[in-house]
Amino acid sequence: MDKSFVCYQDLMALGFKQHTARDIIRQAKQRMVQKGYPLYLNRNLGRVPRSIVESILGSPMNGAVENE
Repeated sequence: MDKSFVCYQDLMALGFKQHTARDIIRQAKQRMVQKGYPLYLNRNLGRVPRSIVESILGSPMNGAVENE
């Protein structure tokens, strides 16, 4: 079973640098706010839907991030 939410550590496990991973999460949070989810304005919230991250990356993550 794949995770439906990801954080920057999950992206770093895929090979992204820390700054790049955090930027991807930041972009995903901005997209979620634009879609009408003000919950993502919380700066302490660091998990975002996997589908949004995949749309930013332009490719599926292919189950590379496993459940904890």
